[in-house]
Amino acid sequence: MEDQIYSYHAEMCKVFSHPKRLELINTLRDKEMSVGELGETLGMAKANLSQHLTMMRERHILVSRKEGNVVYYRIANPRLLDAFDLLREILFEQIRQDAALIHGRTD
Repeated sequence: MEDQIYSYHAEMCKVFSHPKRLELINTLRDKEMSVGELGETLGMAKANLSQHLTMMRERHILVSRKEGNVVYYRIANPRLLDAFDLLREILFEQIRQDAALIHGRTD
């Protein structure tokens, strides 16, 4: 069972390995959007966007619903945003620490 959890964890973390998928998560943070709206907002071709959306839906990061011919996506579990935000906070801390080292400061 533990091995399977590690496997699922690794698969979920793959979502965080692409800048556009991270941008997609952040874009969907507060609202549901259609594929067309997402493509326009992110400046992505529909085929490329579709690949990312499919991958994220398969890993249960996003859920979709269809209304007529329009498909809408949203974050499957809002707690995912806690992990997303925590990783960003760590990144910003590292950037500040690196800047302080470059400028000869220590906090």
